[in-house]
Amino acid sequence: MNQTSVCEEQSFNRLHQTHALSLRNFLYYRFGSLEKAKDCAQEAFIRLWNNCSKVAFDKAKSYLFTTANRIFLDDAAHQKVVLKFEKRSNTHEAQSETNPEFLYQLDEFQSQLEQVVSNLPEKQRVVFLLSRIDKMKHQEISDTLGISVKTVEKHITSSLKYIRSELDELNHFSI
Repeated sequence: MNQTSVCEEQSFNRLHQTHALSLRNFLYYRFGSLEKAKDCAQEAFIRLWNNCSKVAFDKAKSYLFTTANRIFLDDAAHQKVVLKFEKRSNTHEAQSETNPEFLYQLDEFQSQLEQVVSNLPEKQRVVFLLSRIDKMKHQEISDTLGISVKTVEKHITSSLKYIRSELDELNHFSI
């Protein structure tokens, strides 16, 4: 039986020709943006190439679509954070229009928090956002990302410690 390797350029090119359009369309339906769909599909193929030795040829399509879906979920989680901050900002602005100092402090804190969260290592950030933004349970995150529940708990704990320490440090400098 001839085992085809994803790492062989011809095989990879064949995978790309076979699945690129359907993957891009899948992502277009999810994102609603052709540009984001193209970028995400390209990223999925890059990740496949970078992990080609770990992926069996007959599992490559599944790997591509799973990876693309995770990229979509990461982007959706990020967009939820952005929207949540915008919504919170709009609510506070309506309540505090007469207090420009409060508005300034709120904007500063939000940008600091976004920056700190964006500085988290990728795995920690994804787990943290799935937990706090998507309200997924630890087991759901574990199943989605293919990691253990203990690893999920460790990532969340580490993320919270890092965020607290960074925000405390930033606030001490601003006083």
